[in-house]
Amino acid sequence: MPSIAASHPVADRPSLRLAVVTETYPPEVNGVALTLARVVEGLHRRGHDVQLIRPRQNPADAPRTSPRFQEVLMRGLPIPNYPSLRMGLPARRALIRLWGEQRPDAVHIATEGPLGWSALSAAAYLKLPVSSDFRTNFHAYSRYYRIGWLNRPVMAYLRWFHNRTGRTMVPTDALRRELELIGLRNLSVVSRGVDTAGFSPDQRSDDVRRSWGAEPDDLVVTCVGRLAPEKNLGVVLRAFEAIRAVQPRARLVWVGDGPQRDELHALCPSAFFAGHRHGEQLAAHYASADLFLFPSLTETFGNVTTEAMASGLAVVAYDHAAAAQLIRHGDNGLLAPCDDEPAFVQAALDLAAHPERRRTLGAQARRSACELDWDVIVERFEGVVASLIQPPRLCRLAPVTRVKL
Repeated sequence: MPSIAASHPVADRPSLRLAVVTETYPPEVNGVALTLARVVEGLHRRGHDVQLIRPRQNPADAPRTSPRFQEVLMRGLPIPNYPSLRMGLPARRALIRLWGEQRPDAVHIATEGPLGWSALSAAAYLKLPVSSDFRTNFHAYSRYYRIGWLNRPVMAYLRWFHNRTGRTMVPTDALRRELELIGLRNLSVVSRGVDTAGFSPDQRSDDVRRSWGAEPDDLVVTCVGRLAPEKNLGVVLRAFEAIRAVQPRARLVWVGDGPQRDELHALCPSAFFAGHRHGEQLAAHYASADLFLFPSLTETFGNVTTEAMASGLAVVAYDHAAAAQLIRHGDNGLLAPCDDEPAFVQAALDLAAHPERRRTLGAQARRSACELDWDVIVERFEGVVASLIQPPRLCRLAPVTRVKL
């Protein structure tokens, strides 16, 4: 789990007491958890009191408390098909009691599950300002799990949920426009950063490549993320089959895990399944590959795109989410029109056949990623939350104290 470093207040800016509610957080591995951890750490480093409220992840899980930071652990249940992830249970009364005794300046809700709903209800009861994140396209996922009939009610719930918060943060301007068309209001674009020190071409490792069975001159194609139907991973298989037809020694490496792993292994038994990787190992798995394929059309952002770019990889993706926002076709990566699988496969084939172009695009992708500084992102997040607080708090608050639930 990321560490919470000592906080250093920024001069001439009020310190806030912020309650952050989420149903996922590291060491759980997903874009929401990892991004939120960066924001929490950044807020704490900028001198704010942060109270993090999340489900207990296992029986041994213990809350962390340090100056200006407190964790509150709530009850949770495993999510079906994702036993490593948990869903918070309703906790409205507990949150009313917690915030009644220890009132925050604002509440930020990162997820819309039962715990998020409880936070929204408790904050309304206590008349606390609330912001939220729209981070996951649950409404789009429904068609991949044969529950397309749930699309409309899920979207209705998400619209109801977010329109009851003072401000909803979305990661791209394209998603803001899409959500406005279906009735969401009060949207602000707050993008996501990337750790360019951790994810770097310098992490490339001959030892990692040998563990994949790849020789120095072999092409390694990789895809990083959850192995699940909503990620559209069949496109990666078809692109790799086309590549292997002309480059028989090419290798496919999957980094991540999920319910589709066995199916993918059956369809491509020669592929290497690296499983979940973290920290330096994850960075080395990115940087040791040669070509990154990302075919998802359900992302609200897609952190793996920026991590691959920071690692110096040429990226092939659809013109969607982070790729649409950050990749300039032919300059720092290649984009295919959404749902145009032949164009995606052809782009992958083109880069597979031209190593010098891959290296040029990868170097430019690295330069683009270096502009995504997390401090800028956290400052923007801070500004959105502060705008909801009237009047702004001008005095520094006492450190957070623990409240027994």
